[in-house]
Amino acid sequence: MSGKNWRITTLFILACVLVACSPSANEEILRLYARASETYALGHFAETAEMLGAVKKFPPALVLRGKAEYFSGELDTAEKSFRLAIKYRPSAFEAKLYLARVLREKGELLKAAQVVESLLADYPQDIRSLRLAAELAEEAGRGEEAAVLTDKAAELSAECAMVLLDRARMRWVAGKGPEALEDLGRALAMLPWNTPLAQSIKNLEARIRETML
Repeated sequence: MSGKNWRITTLFILACVLVACSPSANEEILRLYARASETYALGHFAETAEMLGAVKKFPPALVLRGKAEYFSGELDTAEKSFRLAIKYRPSAFEAKLYLARVLREKGELLKAAQVVESLLADYPQDIRSLRLAAELAEEAGRGEEAAVLTDKAAELSAECAMVLLDRARMRWVAGKGPEALEDLGRALAMLPWNTPLAQSIKNLEARIRETML
């Protein structure tokens, strides 16, 4: 099985797991969702949104469509997709997070902040929500609050990055170089580039790449 087919099969299996929470989803929609997820991963956002345009009640597909619309710059349609996903699954974290981002970009800062506050009430240690909350606080002129939120997000980011670094080392020792590099890339994305931890990650990344040449 090729890597591409393996990814599609994996996505389809994950979609089948999700169907238990979405009784309206049938096999056709699940397969469509799997194909659209692969298209989205390739960065073809407009095509992804078009593929999922007819989906009405399957929250994972609605969220994926909303994200594709968001990254295509279609903020109004993205907002509708996220709100529809939340309607059918009120606990949809990803839908709420991206809804807050959409509202922020539309200049509706108070509404965006309210959505983020609800997310942090349920997920107080979520790094993405903390960062967005910090940015919204800064834009609203609440500098001290923004600093507190940023510090908390930075602390959690460092902890997550260290976990990824440890897993990357284990994967490298196990001969899984590509997977180790993926972990290191994710860890670096969480950190400022001038920190000692970031430098350790970059050093290990360079060593792994040398062994793979």
